[in-house]
Formats: sequence, structure tokens, C-alpha cells
Amino acid sequence: MINLLPSTVKRDITYGRRNTKLLHWAGVLLLSIGGIILIMLSGKLYISRSINSYTAQVNQAQEDLESRQFEKTQKRVEEISGSIKLATRVLSKEVLFSKLFKQIGTVIPPNAALTDLKIAKVEGAIDISAAATDYQTATQVQLNLADPANKIFNKADIVSITCNAKTSSDPRYPCIVAIKAEFAPDNPFLFINPKGDSQ
Repeated sequence: MINLLPSTVKRDITYGRRNTKLLHWAGVLLLSIGGIILIMLSGKLYISRSINSYTAQVNQAQEDLESRQFEKTQKRVEEISGSIKLATRVLSKEVLFSKLFKQIGTVIPPNAALTDLKIAKVEGAIDISAAATDYQTATQVQLNLADPANKIFNKADIVSITCNAKTSSDPRYPCIVAIKAEFAPDNPFLFINPKGDSQ
């Protein structure tokens, strides 16, 4: 088939076809660029949300940590404060322990031995433990400590008496007596007694 169209028309048709292809590829390129921009914006939004989420988690974790550290520190401060209060109470009582031990030793009956002395809560009282050869001697320890003539304790109450040779650390003293004793108001074994007189 012979093409009898003038050369200008042929050239216009060729360029028209090329322009159509170029427009097609330009559209594809624009769509691709739009897709890339959309993906980038979506990625940026996702990253931004992730950063905000992780930042919130880190901040929450730091607040929790600080809160725990605060609670731990506060608990430690309260423990120290309690120890200071206990020390203050002990010092305010100003117990002359060397003389107190000596005086308690003199009132402990034969066949008994002082095993422990504790100031758990200083409210004018102490916890005393003694070992004894028998039940009667254990009760005698309480009677001697409560005797007002000794001027040590205002009262002494038996908390418990247990007699068991198998559990005793010393077979000579199978009985253990626990006593809570309250200092006498005129106890000479305090630097400062309730009347305010120094010894």
C-alpha cells in the first residue's frame, strides 16, 4: 500500500504518536511519583507515631522508676528515722547498762542465769530472758526482779516459761523464762530519772 500523504502530515502523525507515548509515560511517571510521595508520607506518619509511642513508654518507665526509687528512698528514710527515734529514746533514758547488769546479776537466784536483755521498744520497759534449773527457780527470777527493795523495776511480768531439756542449749538449765520488766520511777541506774535528777 502506497502512502500518498504529504510529508508534513506524515511528520505530524509521527510526532502525534510520540506525544501520545510521552503523555502515557508522563502519566505513569506522575502516578509513580505520587505513589512514592504517598508511601513516604505514610512511612513518616508511622515513624512519627512510633516515636511518640516509644517516647510515651520511655517517659512512663522513667516516671515508674523515679516513683519506685522515691518510695524506696522514702522507706529507707523512714527506717533511718525510726532508728534515730529509737536511739533518741534510749539516750533519753540514759541506761547505765554496766551497773544495771551488775544489779540484775545480784538479784538472779542461784541455779539461774541471765541469758538475754533487749530493749525492743523503749517505753520504760525491757525484755529479760533467763535460764533456770527448774520451774520454781524460773518463777523466783520474776519475783526477785519485781521486788521493790531492789529498786530496779516497778513491775516484772512473766511472758512465758518453757522447760525442755532436749531443746535447751545448756542441759544444766532446761527452763527458759521470758520476762517483761518496767523500770522503777526512782531507778538509780538511769542518768536521768523521771524526776529530772541526774545521777
